[in-house]
Amino acid sequence: MPNEYPTYSHKDDDPHLTDDDLAAKVLHFLRYATSLDTSDMEVIALGNIVVLSGTVGSEADIATAGEAAASVIGVSSVENRLVMREGED
Repeated sequence: MPNEYPTYSHKDDDPHLTDDDLAAKVLHFLRYATSLDTSDMEVIALGNIVVLSGTVGSEADIATAGEAAASVIGVSSVENRLVMREGED
């Protein structure tokens, strides 16, 4: 049975990636390593700085996403612009 998300592998640990590849790597890691709903999340990489934007379900999800993104090889800092979805507590 195919997995909903591709499996993370160590070959993704190259620290020298283009901005788009690093952004994709971070989003892929967020899907793999956390139970976050990333459907309303956008990841942009500018060099080795990652910007997270969009909405998540809770304040805890904002912190989790920021910490997970910061742990990805190749990321030097994270600007976390995530906000909680309206109507959710």
